[in-house]
Amino acid sequence: MKIYAPEGAVGPPAACLAPSAPVLAGKRIGILDNSKPNAGLLLGRVAERLAARTGATVEIVERKNAALPAPDDVLARLAEAEVVLTGSAD
Repeated sequence: MKIYAPEGAVGPPAACLAPSAPVLAGKRIGILDNSKPNAGLLLGRVAERLAARTGATVEIVERKNAALPAPDDVLARLAEAEVVLTGSAD
């Protein structure tokens, strides 16, 4: 039988951020609102702050039913943006 001592260094957990686009100035930001409570508000504010910090613009805002995939026409419009924000939970 092995017994492990619960001793050891304690520190902050490692954080790993998604890589940033090299330059967002002049790029278009799109939003896919999944219709969950406050999703549009949250994504809109994040997009506005990102645009203000980088020089990008919020140009495409689409909405879909949370229970269904986005229709092809919605995905086609979002494909015009270089950056798309989506994925808000309850």
